Parts: sequence; structure tokens; C-alpha cells
Amino acid sequence: MLTTLLRRRRTKDIRGGGVVGRGGLTLPEGAGRAECQVVDPVRLPMQAAVTVLDQAGHTVTEGRTDVYGLFTAAVPPGDYHLSVVCDGFQPRRVPVQVFPGGRASAGVIEMVAAPLPPVPEPGRWDIDPDHTAVRFVARHIGLAEIHGRFNRFSGSLWIAERMRDSQIEVSIEADSIDTGVQMRDNHLRSLDFLDVSAHPYLLFSGGDFVHRGGSHWEVTGVLELHGIARTVKLDTTYLGLGIGMEGEPRAACKAVTELHREDFTLTWQKMLTHGIAAIGTTIRIELDIQAVRPARAELPPAAM
Repeated sequence: MLTTLLRRRRTKDIRGGGVVGRGGLTLPEGAGRAECQVVDPVRLPMQAAVTVLDQAGHTVTEGRTDVYGLFTAAVPPGDYHLSVVCDGFQPRRVPVQVFPGGRASAGVIEMVAAPLPPVPEPGRWDIDPDHTAVRFVARHIGLAEIHGRFNRFSGSLWIAERMRDSQIEVSIEADSIDTGVQMRDNHLRSLDFLDVSAHPYLLFSGGDFVHRGGSHWEVTGVLELHGIARTVKLDTTYLGLGIGMEGEPRAACKAVTELHREDFTLTWQKMLTHGIAAIGTTIRIELDIQAVRPARAELPPAAM
């Protein structure tokens, strides 16, 4: 009896316009599946962005692989390419041919690490404040985000012969905080938050540059904020080298990290009627940096 019911159910699904596919999901009538598994160079599954492209190069659908590196998508019959992209790896494009009701697998796609782009030559590089931004994002009353920036800062990088041994030092003037609202900025400068009269600077000093593949680096350092020093890691994307308007060598990167206010004793909190924090406890820091090679190179602080 059970076998008969299951057979009737499957027949109903097919006549109703679909075929039951993997996981019990109904495949639309006439459609097929395009699928693949993405692995890293040691054959471990990895999460990556996958785009299904038609023969004209147009995007049909897109998504990400799961924790097992698997991707699947229902698409009309036809010839496609699966484009796989992951930061730090060379992009891959694999053809698949999809038939009605069929499963077209591109198989196991093994990603290859992207080559290391040229790094700045050893020596001192100064941060250019006119082409650099130090921004932050914080949640407000659990809804909108507050976007702000610091307008005054300075810093330098000392690129070593071995990139991992490079150093960076940045000094940010706390009272240059700017969210576009004067009353809010004054509150952020007060004893409740930055207490700029007692702690006029935010200081970052880093000395561990680890290459994570392609243009991706991790920079570890110590951030001193509100009189408290904590280790932080900057998720950094190196953007490469260039030449400025006056012929000066330039290097650029962007970096992000997240800070928890309580780690730096920025514990002021006001709760709204429903128990929602007026300002979230997590702050996202976003950096866009350009550095220039000075005319006369200097030794890093430790060597002076």
C-alpha cells in the first residue's frame, strides 16, 4: 500500500509540472540542474561565489557553495559556464550542458592560489591624508547605522625585505571624529565615550603582515583606544602600486576590522523602553589607505 501511495504521489508531481529532485524539492518542468563542488589546493571543500553564465556571458543565476563546497541550481536546458570566484584564488570557468530533468555536473573544481602581486619596495612609505579615509560604522537603536570618520591622522609603513617583518604606525586625533551631527559628535568626545581631553589619540602599531593568498593580507597589531591597548587584526586587501600626478610612487590598500566597545571600557549604554541599546556594542572600522614614498627613506622606529 505504501509503495502504491508513493508511486501515485510521484506521478502527481510529474503531471503537475515538475519532477522531484534531490532533497524532495520539485524541479520545474523542462528544467535541469547545474552543479559542482569547489575545493582548495589540498582538496578541502571551500566556500566560493558561483555564477551560472549563458553562452552570451549573461548571468542566469548565482549563489555560494555550502560548507561542503557544493553548489546546485535549477536552470533551463542549454550550454552554460560555471564561473567560480574566491578572494585569494585564480577564478575558474567550467562548461556544463544541461538537459531537461537531468543533472549536469562540472565535477570537482580545484581552485589555485592567485600569484602574489608586486609589493612596495623596502623602506618607508608615508600615509597620504588627502587620499586616505578612516571610517567607522555603528548600529543605532537596533535599526539604522551611524557612519562617521576621523578627519585628522598621520602614519607610516616601513616595508621590510621580508614582507612579514614590515611595520605600520598610525596616530588618529580623537577630537577629529565626525558623524555629521554636532551634538552627537560632542557626546562622542565626552567622558561617556572617547574622553578626548584625557585620551587625545588613537594609536595603532602593527608588525605582523601575513599573506593569505592573492591580494589578501592579515595585519596584526595593537590598538590603543581610551587608554586601553588590545590586539586587533586588520583584514587587508592590497590594491597595488601606482604613480601619482607628480611622478611619486604610491601604494594602496583597504582594510576592515570590528571592535567591541567594552574591550576598550567604552561602556556607556542607554537602553530604550523595549530594552534595545541606543548604540550597538560592535563598531566596524573601514580604512582606505594610500601611501607615498618619501624622497629620503628612513629606518623604522625600532632601528632608530
